[in-house]
Amino acid sequence: MTNQTIRIVARVIALPNKVEELKAVLLELIEPTRQEAGAIRYELLQNQSDSTDFTFIEEWTSDEALNSHLDSPHFQAVAAKLEGLVTTTPDIRRYHLLA
Repeated sequence: MTNQTIRIVARVIALPNKVEELKAVLLELIEPTRQEAGAIRYELLQNQSDSTDFTFIEEWTSDEALNSHLDSPHFQAVAAKLEGLVTTTPDIRRYHLLA
């Protein structure tokens, strides 16, 4: 398929005593990312049954747009703040819509 968008599901797990601190850091990404060229959808979810579990749901026009986001100053600034707040490296998965 041509002109297919890129879908991202990115899961970030907070240390139990760092939930509110991580939430504040992740929220820093929302507005600047939504203004980026190629950003179609950018949402942050928090699991209702496990408050340490955060998930980004994203949609991008292309791999190039997504890669620009990952290289952006605001993304890099947040990535630098994750150490000491998360249990492990964020799980970032790229998908194509099938149906």
